[in-house]
Amino acid sequence: MKTFTAYLEWDPRINLCVGFVPGIPGAHTQARSLDELQKKLKEVLGLCLEEYRDACEDLPRFIGLQQIEVAG
Repeated sequence: MKTFTAYLEWDPRINLCVGFVPGIPGAHTQARSLDELQKKLKEVLGLCLEEYRDACEDLPRFIGLQQIEVAG
């Protein structure tokens, strides 16, 4: 069993929750609720990992988020 971190945000333009797993190409989806988003992310992440099964150790590893402040 592996644990991954997902980045989640609300997109007001499309009125959907959007999520992606950093470092895993193709691991992104959208849904109307956080519960539905988690379910869909788990499904898409499983599919992505099947595709990269032989190269999983070569995938980038998520190390964190950082807030950057800019003028404006």
